[in-house]
Amino acid sequence: MPAQSRNFWARSGTPTDADVAIGLGSHDLGAATTTADLYRAGLFPVLVFTGGNSPTTAARFPRGEAVHYRGHALALGVPDEAILLEPRAGNTGHNITYSRQVLSCAGLSPTSVLLVSKPYMERRSYATARKLWPEVDVRCASEPLELGDYVKSIGDEKLVLDMLVGDLQRVIEYPKLGFAIEQDAPEDVHTAYENLLAAGFTSRLITP
Repeated sequence: MPAQSRNFWARSGTPTDADVAIGLGSHDLGAATTTADLYRAGLFPVLVFTGGNSPTTAARFPRGEAVHYRGHALALGVPDEAILLEPRAGNTGHNITYSRQVLSCAGLSPTSVLLVSKPYMERRSYATARKLWPEVDVRCASEPLELGDYVKSIGDEKLVLDMLVGDLQRVIEYPKLGFAIEQDAPEDVHTAYENLLAAGFTSRLITP
């Protein structure tokens, strides 16, 4: 694995409790596991699983990310009545906006939200929620794995690095498009980003 990829691996600390949690759908079932674990630990009383499908998830989760996440959480002991479902979202902005609508329809108006995502997506999910839902206190959580262990859990190093590079590009570019708040990226992260681009980890890039 390219050594510079470790420059991207910055996760939040110990999760804190919140009014609700939102489990952000993706190719990584670990986010569903972590959401279930944190529910069982008593950090929140209700959760939303959000996500339809994308090119990287359609084959693995043919019924949609949120539906498969819900089934996994039920198998781990989360009660059905604690789970709300948002099965339409196709990007992170949709995840936040549509989950907010689902919560509102359920009569819930949280003041704090715990976003549970892939480890390398914490910064982008935070920046997106702060832009689209500025009145809530946004916290983040993800599966507590180091980069090497995470790659092993997914089983596809190039996919993880492509996704990681694509996520950082979105952290950089999305504020310019009004999709997220700005965040500072240190110089060593920018250097690592350029090196990984040059090495060919480009399949998840957007056209700015």
